[in-house]
Amino acid sequence: MKNNPFTGINQLLQGLKMLTRPGLRRYLLAPVAINIVVFVIIGWIGFSQFDSLLNTFLPESSWLSFLRWLLWPLFALSVLLITFYTFTAVANLIAAPFNSLLSAKVEELLTGNKPPESRRTLQQLILPTIQSELRKLGYFLLRAIPLLLLFVIPGINLLAPFLWLLFSAWFLAIEYADYPLGNHGLDFRSQHDRLKQTRLAALGFGGGVTLLMMIPILNFAAMPAAVVGATRLWCAGTARE
Repeated sequence: MKNNPFTGINQLLQGLKMLTRPGLRRYLLAPVAINIVVFVIIGWIGFSQFDSLLNTFLPESSWLSFLRWLLWPLFALSVLLITFYTFTAVANLIAAPFNSLLSAKVEELLTGNKPPESRRTLQQLILPTIQSELRKLGYFLLRAIPLLLLFVIPGINLLAPFLWLLFSAWFLAIEYADYPLGNHGLDFRSQHDRLKQTRLAALGFGGGVTLLMMIPILNFAAMPAAVVGATRLWCAGTARE
């Protein structure tokens, strides 16, 4: 399969479509329920605090106040991305064991074979999947904090939302590829190396997940769709080339 952004986007869309498949329904209940609860809570916090954050980082007394009308949409995009990533991190931390089971079932439906690690029970999955989520969270924070600092540097903060969007797409690819690759025993470093071999497809996939998370109603299905889409990428060979 070709290494281009459209490959990643297409597999995500196919993953969204595949959620209606009867054999997957019972594997979707927990991820979707967790997705909805966490999204409502974090979304409400993020949007209710938007005005105060805007006044903090872009006060009307600032020397950039005359650009406030231009910076407002960029700042709004930044808050959206930060809010949605926080939502993604929390939701995936809670739903990680269920997402791993979902990925294993998708692979079985697509290939007829179960991945090596799929024989573990839900209880056996809890500790290793949470450890994996925390490892990814550490990777994220080491890179996200310097990016966030760019938002408070006058002039450079104009570029910050676009850099954040690019990083978000890459990280979301890492986030969801962990489930199918982890089911085959690959550790974080090995997963990262394989994704770098198909970076464009990964960025297309992650960018698609970012957009899906911002569409009302469909955002509730974003997490399971991303798990299914990432599994389709793995089964198609994109992440294994």
